Amino acid sequence: MSSLRSRILHLTLQRVTSAINLRLSIQEQRTRMDELARRGICIPKGVTVRTIQAGGIHAEWIEPANASTQKTILYLHGGGYCICSLDTHRGLAARLALASQAHVLIIDYRLAPENPFPDALEDALASYHWLLEQGVNAGQIAIGGDSAGGGLALATALCLREAGQKLPAALFLLSPWTDLTFSGESHRTLKKIDPIFGGESGSLEFGPAYLGVDDATNPLISPLFADLHDLPPTLIQVGSDEILLDDSTRLEVKLKSSEVATKLEIWAGMWHVFQIFAPYVPEAQQAICQVGDFINEHIA
Repeated sequence: MSSLRSRILHLTLQRVTSAINLRLSIQEQRTRMDELARRGICIPKGVTVRTIQAGGIHAEWIEPANASTQKTILYLHGGGYCICSLDTHRGLAARLALASQAHVLIIDYRLAPENPFPDALEDALASYHWLLEQGVNAGQIAIGGDSAGGGLALATALCLREAGQKLPAALFLLSPWTDLTFSGESHRTLKKIDPIFGGESGSLEFGPAYLGVDDATNPLISPLFADLHDLPPTLIQVGSDEILLDDSTRLEVKLKSSEVATKLEIWAGMWHVFQIFAPYVPEAQQAICQVGDFINEHIA
């Protein structure tokens, strides 16, 4: 059974107006999310944040005091490819850094609709290549992301594989958005209980803004439709109460059929990217710790 704190927050999220609302413009949603993040998200003790340019991309190094120089995470934030920022995800990145004792590079990739596909993907690839140019070994890198960032992390690995370039040691995907055609049954069956996207929230409507002139079935936009062979070991975490559940369960089936080492964790009673609510929700911190264990397992 989920914790009392998570059940209370689940009900609260269902009853209040989400920060993501279709009645607001994308710019208003960006401003609102950043303001909420600055008020409610703090950096854990023992973690420093440095602003840098990574391959021409505005980014931050998130560094625990005792982080290993042999482990690096490239983190791609969520937000439907249209909203969210370093401000909204700095806290989650810091907790991932602590859990894995790794340096985390979180990038401020370009957002739609001003910058539709493939701009975000190009920025993710540029930052990965920048890490290699700094002397970081591909076998010491894990690429991860949440929601749209999870789909982007998977698309980044697909591009690297197709180009015959060195792949990261591992991927971790938190509530990944892998199907922009919305063909999963959970989009309908879980809509009434999803506390984030079940009401008037509109982040899934950001898809058309990201597509530009491309088709949603493009495997670099919807990686669920890609050939997934020869990818790194992959961890997927998803909540049982989110409409994107099928984006994860179907992805697991395809990855395993492609003989990719895959671990799917479905967290009972949890919602979309619940990990961002650590440390207030115990399941969120537990999930982050399990991401850390996964990274440490695959980056010796």
